Amino acid sequence: MQKVSRLPQFIERLKLHSRAGVMMALLFFAGSLTPSMIPRTDLIQGILSGLATALGYGIGLSVTATWTFLQLPPAKGLIARVIATAATLACAVVALAALLKMPDWQNSVRLLMGLEAVEIGSRLRTALVTALVFLMLVLLGRLFRFCFVRVSTTFERFVPVRISYAIGAIVATTLFWFAAEGILLRVALRVMDSSFQELDALVEDDIPRPTQPGKTGSPPSEVSWDNLGRQGRRFVSSGPTEAMIRDLFYGETVEPIRVYVGMNSAGTAEERAELALRELMRTGAFERSILIIVVPTGTGMVDPAALDTVEYLHRGDVASVAVQYSYLASWLSLLVEPTYGSETAVALFRAVYNYWITLPRDDRPKLYLHGLSLGAMNSELSADLYDIIADPFQGALWSGPPFTSRTWRSVTNGRDPRTPEWLPRFRSGSVFRFTNQKNALDIPGAVWGPMRIVYLQYASDPITFFDTATLYREPDWLRPPRGPDVSTEIAWYPVVTMLQLAVDMAIATTSPMGYGHVFAPEHYIDGWVAVTDPPNVTADDILRLKTFFANRRTGSGTD
Repeated sequence: MQKVSRLPQFIERLKLHSRAGVMMALLFFAGSLTPSMIPRTDLIQGILSGLATALGYGIGLSVTATWTFLQLPPAKGLIARVIATAATLACAVVALAALLKMPDWQNSVRLLMGLEAVEIGSRLRTALVTALVFLMLVLLGRLFRFCFVRVSTTFERFVPVRISYAIGAIVATTLFWFAAEGILLRVALRVMDSSFQELDALVEDDIPRPTQPGKTGSPPSEVSWDNLGRQGRRFVSSGPTEAMIRDLFYGETVEPIRVYVGMNSAGTAEERAELALRELMRTGAFERSILIIVVPTGTGMVDPAALDTVEYLHRGDVASVAVQYSYLASWLSLLVEPTYGSETAVALFRAVYNYWITLPRDDRPKLYLHGLSLGAMNSELSADLYDIIADPFQGALWSGPPFTSRTWRSVTNGRDPRTPEWLPRFRSGSVFRFTNQKNALDIPGAVWGPMRIVYLQYASDPITFFDTATLYREPDWLRPPRGPDVSTEIAWYPVVTMLQLAVDMAIATTSPMGYGHVFAPEHYIDGWVAVTDPPNVTADDILRLKTFFANRRTGSGTD
């Protein structure tokens, strides 16, 4: 007798019992509309809600599939149908109420950051985008189910039914994962990497090649102006001049030294680091009072807010050096080649440090580290404590460290339990201190040691405070007291909150300056003062400098 496949019966039962999927979809939709760290546009909110709705629907279907797979009896009868219908209607009411409440929730974040309130019409636009994204994902789900059915039906001829189900699920999942991650994502990222490399090599006509011999990329420089890349050219040609510093500070001033080596300047990280060292020596960087080793972001960008402020504080008596390791945004750089950044950071630090320790201690610059975002994480990795403990560098200012940063994570987890995650205090405060929009570095009774390390971080920065554990538990930064830029309307929901934070990471740099992952220059100043202890700088000088940078970025003052 021919064997009758029970797989179609299983699929039909699954389709008949998808009410759990609908209820979970409605609840996930409602949860996705609640606020999180970063303000969202209607488009971003719609994409997020579409993803969340599809995820909730998938979870509901998975529960139903597991129930059916285990051959547990379905709920039947009039009472069961009434309860199921009432539960579905209740979920629909929750979803509708959340959609009506959405503008108020979003405005609770926007008003904290000084943004205009969203319009009432955003509800309809969000709902339309949500529906479109949800339908696209459902179609992908049906394609997955088609693959699962075909494979399972084929194997059912040779193995028991439940084993054929498992094989079908494994094969379908593998195919989709391979297509999404193994082929499409990798190829797309490689193409983007190549495109960004070509774009990076383009010379911008509005940035002229420097003629001063002390500038990287000038005629005497070993580093070609064309090979600096867009970010390198911007870094070298920007920043305060000696005349600009002299307009703000009295006394002796000098022109800051900035050295940058692009990826096209040499073939390997070690070669680029050695080229950077020769350029530092050529420009007289080791004759300055302080030398800063900078690890740029994934695109090669060095935050001008960080370097401009320290150059003003030290009246130009600063040299800084950076070496590019990628053309992509930080998160893309991590996906394409996660080791490039750390390898380059280590090579640059070793090259500079090994030369620096050969100089007389009384006749060499103080050595500091700096990095923003992915640059902060790679800067942490650049120096091994055991290699430098006999002759350590003087300190570091790291801003917006990613949640994967090992040193930051260790210090944060080891904080005084009476302090919040977004502004921790670590032991005596002699080595590590944290600050944000408001200076929090003056800790009563704390005395700095020989090495000073400051983290500048905002409580509303998802790149710093994302945590996969939010999948199943409330994060520490949501517990009171909350950060000054975190809405009191934010609540934790299993799975949904983690999805919200993942989207927040992707749009973290769309926040206004001074929030999220965009750091204001005036907030760097207290960190640099604490780390580098600039001489002959008074409280009035610091206030004047903060006002100068605040006015410059808001357009309320002159340069």
